[in-house]
Amino acid sequence: MKSILVLGSFLLISSLLFYCTNPPTDWSQETEITKWPDGKNGAISITYDDGIINQFTIAKPIMDSLSLPATFFIITGKVEGSGKGKFIGRDPKTIIAETATIKTDSSNFFERASLIAFTGTTEAEDYHAKVGSLFEAGKVAGAYQLLDEGYEKIRNGRMKNTNAVVFHNNSVDTTSWEQYKSYEAQGHEISSHTVTHPKLAVLDEANMRYELEQSKADLAKFMGEDATFSAEGPYGTENERVMEYAYKVYPALRNRMPEDWLDEINRGSKKQPGTTDKEYVQWQRGALSNTGIDQMKAWTDTVNAHDNIWLVLVIHGVENYGWEPLKTEELKQYFGDVKENEDVVWVATFGDVTKYLRERKGTTIHAELEGNEINITLSSDLDASVYDITLTLKTYLPEGWASVSLQQSGRRTPLDLKSDASGKYVQYSISSAKSGFQLVKGN
Repeated sequence: MKSILVLGSFLLISSLLFYCTNPPTDWSQETEITKWPDGKNGAISITYDDGIINQFTIAKPIMDSLSLPATFFIITGKVEGSGKGKFIGRDPKTIIAETATIKTDSSNFFERASLIAFTGTTEAEDYHAKVGSLFEAGKVAGAYQLLDEGYEKIRNGRMKNTNAVVFHNNSVDTTSWEQYKSYEAQGHEISSHTVTHPKLAVLDEANMRYELEQSKADLAKFMGEDATFSAEGPYGTENERVMEYAYKVYPALRNRMPEDWLDEINRGSKKQPGTTDKEYVQWQRGALSNTGIDQMKAWTDTVNAHDNIWLVLVIHGVENYGWEPLKTEELKQYFGDVKENEDVVWVATFGDVTKYLRERKGTTIHAELEGNEINITLSSDLDASVYDITLTLKTYLPEGWASVSLQQSGRRTPLDLKSDASGKYVQYSISSAKSGFQLVKGN
C-alpha cells in the first residue's frame, strides 16, 4: 500500500514539475481566420431586384447549371398570400380635400407622399416615385410643388392610367412562395425588397414601418427566419431616416453596411475600389443594358487584382422584361467568366458574405500549445443561431510538426501542410458555433 502511495506521489510531483518547466504556450497569434473562405482572394455576390419572372425562368437556370448561388430581393406584395400594399392613416378623402386649400409643406409632406401611390392610377404611382427622387436629391421645394400638381389632377379627375409596368401590380410575375422555398433549398437567398417597392424616404413612419415589417413577416411565415436576414430598400436609397428604421428590422441591408472596417462604393460612384485603405470594400456595380460583357468581366478582374474587394452585382431586367434588361447571351458569358474564377474568388449570397465578414471581425481566438496539441477556442458575442457560416482558419505550426490532424467532436481529420514566407501552416474549416477543438501532431 505504501509503495502505491509513493508511486502515486512521484507521478503527481513529476507531472507538476513537467507542467511548471513546460507550461502551455500562448499560440493565439499563430492562428487567424482567413480574410475570405478557403484563403480566396475576394468575393462576388450576384443579386437581383424586383422578383421579375425572367430572373427565375432565364437567369436562374443558367446560374444553377454552373452551381452559382444568387440573392433575389423580392417585392413580397406581389406574391399570392402575402400582405398587399395599402395606405395606413387618415381617411384618404379628407387628405385629398385638404390639398385644395393647404399647400404641401414639411408638416403634411410625408402623409401626402405616402397616400398618392394608392389613389388608383399608375400615373399617381409615377408621381410618388418622381416626388421621392426630387426629395432625395435635396430638391425639397420641387417635391412639394410636384405633389401639389399631382393632387390637383386627382381632385379634378385628370389623373389617368398610363399602362406602365408597375412592379407591385404586375400579373406577369406569378412566382409563388412554394417556388421561392424550392429556390432557397437549391442554395439561393430570398430576401426583402419591401411590400410594394416605394420611395421609402418620403413615407411617414406608419407606412414605412408597414413596408419593412410586413415584408419581413411574410418572409418569415412562408420561408422561415433565414429569409429575414437581408433586405434592399428600393431604388438603392441611402436616406439616413430610412436606414435608421430599416436596421431595426433587418440585420443586413445592401443599401448600406455601417461597419468601420468596410468601405462602401455604391452603384453611382466612380470611386475606384483599389484606393480604399479599409480592410474590406463592398463594391456595388449595376449591370445595365448598355454595360457590355467586357466591362462586366473587367469587374471580376478588379476583384482578382486585390485582396479586399467584395463585388456586389445588381441586376434588374432580363431579356426584354424589367428595368435595364440584360440579354441571355450576356448572362451566359458573364456567369461563365465568374465560374472560371471560382478557384480564387468566393461566389456566395449577399447574406452569407455579410455573415462571414461579421463573424471574422467579431470572433476572438484563444490558442495554447501544450505538448503535441494546439488547443483552440473561438468566442463571439454574435447570435450563433443567425451567424452560422463556416469559418476558415489558418494556424502556423511549431518546428518539427511534420503531420497534423484536426480533432473535433471525437473525430480526427488529417490536414495538408502548406507553407509561405512565415512558415508551415494548416488551413481548415470550423463551424463558428464550435467552442473548442485541437490540432494534434502526428507520430
